[in-house]
Amino acid sequence: MSTRITAAKNRTSTKVIASLGVVGTAAAIAGMGTFGTFTDSTDAVNTNADTGVLSINLGYAASYATVPAISGGLIPGDTKATPFDITNDGTVGWGALGFTSWATQSSEMDTDAVDGLQLTLEDCPVSWTVTGPGTYACGAGATELYSGPIVAERSLQGATSVEPGGVDHLLASIELPETAGNVMQGKVSTVAFTFTAVQRTGAAR
Repeated sequence: MSTRITAAKNRTSTKVIASLGVVGTAAAIAGMGTFGTFTDSTDAVNTNADTGVLSINLGYAASYATVPAISGGLIPGDTKATPFDITNDGTVGWGALGFTSWATQSSEMDTDAVDGLQLTLEDCPVSWTVTGPGTYACGAGATELYSGPIVAERSLQGATSVEPGGVDHLLASIELPETAGNVMQGKVSTVAFTFTAVQRTGAAR
């Protein structure tokens, strides 16, 4: 998905639009061997080498129609947030959940790691609850998976979706720090986001 973000001089609204992306599938296979000694023998061990589907699905949270939907220009101190879900809809567990973001249209808003756009990803065990215009709360204790510059590459430790059928109810918050100076005024950045399911390491059986 990608998000177009504009720094504004005031709070006159401009639209920020993002599109939904789906990461593809892969297959995993396991193998085994038999063993015998020099002085004795063992019976063959019967085992199955089976396949599984490695799949990740990025979708809107149950109560929302777009992923993500962040609107309005940002002024220093503003934060815009949107909830969405990541689901392991395959049949095998993941080794890790990876997150990568990069600028397809760049400006000081994404190149300045300190005063530029900051991103926070929080994970809630249950769906996020709306508490006001553009604000949300987690009723079961949220876990912070990432906090830092909007352009990043990370492995999201502690994600629930690494297990088959697991769902992470994520909240992405984009902030323009209060320290952002006049150099940010009128700047535009378009940032793309990718979440990747990493296949777990195979083991001999």
